[in-house]
Amino acid sequence: MLEVSDLHAFYGKSHVLHGVHLRVGEGEIVSLLGRNGVGRSTTIKAIMGMVARRGSVRFQGAELSGLKPYEIAHRGLGYVPENRDIFPTLTVRQNLVLGQKKSRPSGRWTMEHMFELFPRLRERADTAAGVLSGGEQQMLTLCRTLMGDPALVMIDEPTEGLAPKIVEQVAAFFGEVKKRGISILLVEQKLAITLDISERLYVMGHGTIVFEGTAADVRGNAAMRKEWLEV
Repeated sequence: MLEVSDLHAFYGKSHVLHGVHLRVGEGEIVSLLGRNGVGRSTTIKAIMGMVARRGSVRFQGAELSGLKPYEIAHRGLGYVPENRDIFPTLTVRQNLVLGQKKSRPSGRWTMEHMFELFPRLRERADTAAGVLSGGEQQMLTLCRTLMGDPALVMIDEPTEGLAPKIVEQVAAFFGEVKKRGISILLVEQKLAITLDISERLYVMGHGTIVFEGTAADVRGNAAMRKEWLEV
């Protein structure tokens, strides 16, 4: 479904990614691991066309290079940024409505589905998003992306700073999304979560992929974890 090959990314003169390759199949959850600063977030920003890049990014058989971020989103590729990017003066309900795409009027997800996934959002439906807790804002940005009916969602650090109970809800959310046949490319620091939910995992170091394997492969490779993941 998503095929990335020889991906390079740049911030001005700074060369951040050095030939990244990865793939995400239909209905797969794939995690991108690594220490802070190795290029994980830059990878998904480059896929979305948000930073200068070269290389190939193919989604559902079509090349995305040269497309603007909104054009990529309309192809069915969703993106949940680490900083959430909600509209603080709009209500929860209004934020969700803004996630809908006119080109996909009858998608797999409705507002009622969002409220079933996260009942707290139903309680806060008419509350300004800016006064929500961090956990509630994370719920909202995940659901707003789903309202656009993506075929694949890239999610950047969704559990960062969240209470353990909310982390459990977010993990359950991933399972529900997978049940609907939607693929996920997940950037996440919590190794336990990624090992539980991911079919495959990539590990990044110094702007490139240094390891690829299953959860069992990661669990069984203590040397790799020590060199590239552990602090």
